[in-house]
Amino acid sequence: MAEIRIRKAAKTYGQTTIMQGIDLHIANGEFVVILGPSGCGKSSLLRMIAGLEDITAGEIEIAGTVVNALEPRERGCAMVFQNYALYPHMTVSENIGYALKVAGVPKAERLARIKATAESVGLGEFLDRRPGQLSGGQRQRVAMARAIIREPKVFLFDEPLSNLDAKLRVQMRHEIRKIHNRIGATSVFVTHDQQEGMTLADRLVVMNKGTIEQIGTPAEVYDSPASLYVAGFIGSPAMNFLPGQYDAARRGVLLENGAFLAVSSAVECTDGLVVQIGVRPEQAELVTPGRGLFDAKVDMIEELGAARLCNLLFEDIPFCIVTEARPTLAAGDVVGVHVAPERTHLFDAITGRRIDAKPLRQTAALEPTLA
Repeated sequence: MAEIRIRKAAKTYGQTTIMQGIDLHIANGEFVVILGPSGCGKSSLLRMIAGLEDITAGEIEIAGTVVNALEPRERGCAMVFQNYALYPHMTVSENIGYALKVAGVPKAERLARIKATAESVGLGEFLDRRPGQLSGGQRQRVAMARAIIREPKVFLFDEPLSNLDAKLRVQMRHEIRKIHNRIGATSVFVTHDQQEGMTLADRLVVMNKGTIEQIGTPAEVYDSPASLYVAGFIGSPAMNFLPGQYDAARRGVLLENGAFLAVSSAVECTDGLVVQIGVRPEQAELVTPGRGLFDAKVDMIEELGAARLCNLLFEDIPFCIVTEARPTLAAGDVVGVHVAPERTHLFDAITGRRIDAKPLRQTAALEPTLA
């Protein structure tokens, strides 16, 4: 069983704290994505699991063994790096089988394993080529094959797709997930790209400034973000936020300009609390001016092909709506905005924490219309 348990992990450099209080349990065979912006500590955490960086405090346990004092080669992990880290003078076959050669595996067995592993990632016909003769996606497959052939307990991915173009990144996401499903090893994948996280993960670990903000399935994190930070980080376009005060009598939020937005009946909130009400762009509707909860001016319309991105201004606050409708709108036009109460998210403006954690995916999809 290659489960990973991290208890109260911390990392400091001198007087600078990189991360602290990290508690995380990754189950055997699970694919976990650690997601966050540059500088949040996600790569440092991955390198601590691998043994490439020392842990300052706390414990890291892999497959039932505390590995704090173990060398990287003793931890049963294989790591795939952002820059591939291939030997340019070696062939694909030699790169894939290098670890087996160092370990003294007999040549016949080594070649058989190299061939089987290369074919599993679509590199069977490239074994005699060198890295300089391969595309970026092929080099990434070599790096993955080199990790796979070691039959590790744990796969660690450090932003492995960052250097690829958009189309190839999508293809490689599919490849990585298929390889994980086939091999079944525990996988930990670090990225700043939320789309990678949402599509690859069994569970997401969202990090911010050296701490974990939220752990959950992609659906849980998207539908019930635990904080303003998570709500703004997950989702593209980002969630809209409007400031106001909670009105307990009317069960909604009184905005600064006097407009009122009803919220989910599941909310339990203190009367008069200063809040931020969040609305995802795809969960709001365009309606005729005067018929919605508030009116807003069109700032810019962006064509997305299957949908349109309507960038609005509400009292100088940006508000974005994604709609499949194709209304004829231009900058300066006034539109109405409607939001169903169950589509809102409520956050404490001071602490940033979510007030209502009720999942929202059970609600019916909106049919955006312009009356």
